Amino acid sequence: MRAAPDDLRPPGFVYRQTSTAFSLYGEKLAFASLAKRFDTPLYVYSSAALGDRVDAFHQAFRHTAHTLCYSVKANSNLSILRLLAKLGCGFDVVSGGELERVLRAGGAAAARNTVFSGVGKTKEEMRAALKAGILLFNVESDSELEELAECASDLRITAPVALRVNPDVSARTHPYISTGLRKHKFGVPIADALRLYSIVAKNRYLKISGVSVHIGSQIRDAGPFGQAMRRVAEVVRQLRERNHRIPYVDAGGGLGIDYENMGDFSRTLSKYAKAVTGPLTGLGVHLLLEPGRSIVGQAGILLTRVLHRKTNDGKTFVIVDAAMNDLIRPALYNAHHEIVPVIAKPRAPWETVDVVGPVCETGDFLARDRSLPKVQKGDLLAILDAGAYGMSLASNYNTRPRPAEVLIEGKSARLIRRRETVAHLLRQELH
Repeated sequence: MRAAPDDLRPPGFVYRQTSTAFSLYGEKLAFASLAKRFDTPLYVYSSAALGDRVDAFHQAFRHTAHTLCYSVKANSNLSILRLLAKLGCGFDVVSGGELERVLRAGGAAAARNTVFSGVGKTKEEMRAALKAGILLFNVESDSELEELAECASDLRITAPVALRVNPDVSARTHPYISTGLRKHKFGVPIADALRLYSIVAKNRYLKISGVSVHIGSQIRDAGPFGQAMRRVAEVVRQLRERNHRIPYVDAGGGLGIDYENMGDFSRTLSKYAKAVTGPLTGLGVHLLLEPGRSIVGQAGILLTRVLHRKTNDGKTFVIVDAAMNDLIRPALYNAHHEIVPVIAKPRAPWETVDVVGPVCETGDFLARDRSLPKVQKGDLLAILDAGAYGMSLASNYNTRPRPAEVLIEGKSARLIRRRETVAHLLRQELH
């Protein structure tokens, strides 16, 4: 952050100058006032930022028939889903619980633009999705295909099927979120695809509806996307040579964001769009996209308050009220999140610190050896780009209640998840 910071994450989060400092705002609301009203730690999301990202995707793919199937696992809050449904998004779900969230947020209309992914769908989940009338099942194994056929037959409902093919493409991302190699549990080998599609074609309650692929998450190089889609395009051609109709290609998600700088997302998105659509030229398919992080990641901030300062043999720790149970990405992936003061003083001295939480684990850190303006007990910090895989991965470790969530729109802030209490956590336990 500069002495006189420029816009931080427009259009959602910006600094505004006061007489003596710069104050961080969420749209038209000061974060200091949000902390006073809702307490900390607190997740805050910007509706303007969400809308901006959806518009950017539509603009990048404007020459291709497409549907954005927002990846619910990135952030599954009902109010977020409802807003995205109003913006015309479909959804990508990986569990029956996520499907129920979609139905509550957008009803039958949302279900009709929902794809169901994941390697371990249960019969109960398959039946629920069939009854909801979803757009597509992304099937990932022979066993799943057999079970889906059984469920569809029992209900006398035809199941629309796309096989998720594994293209054996390296996503060059963190190994925990890479999914496109043969050593990973996801998808079926391309070599098996034609055999499995022939099984689908012979079953009266299964319908070939597309080909699906997903190679991983937080991918910022367009190259692997293009490589995967070239292999998918070849599968489509081979299927059509066998007189199979293939209306949809599901390109999955995985487009990453820059957690250290705002960057030029429109340029990244343009390269991604060209990589995905180029191999599909002339095939006349409807493209399904499953963005998650790239929609909601930079639309969210985790607000936290400094509890203590501590120095051990020259090492300085800033202890805050947010912890690894609130935002596990730094501990789990060694992920970087920018951290900035809510009230930025231009002449504040800088120091190198570890920003850590109260959880009883050495791995409970939000930043290590980070250069920050010096902060004191009671000061507020904002952890940026926390909208994706923040609250959705939050836990109650150390019997810590999860934070509240707030959605802002212009001058208004709406509580969209109440802060948990210890009483909430104990209520489900029998003793």
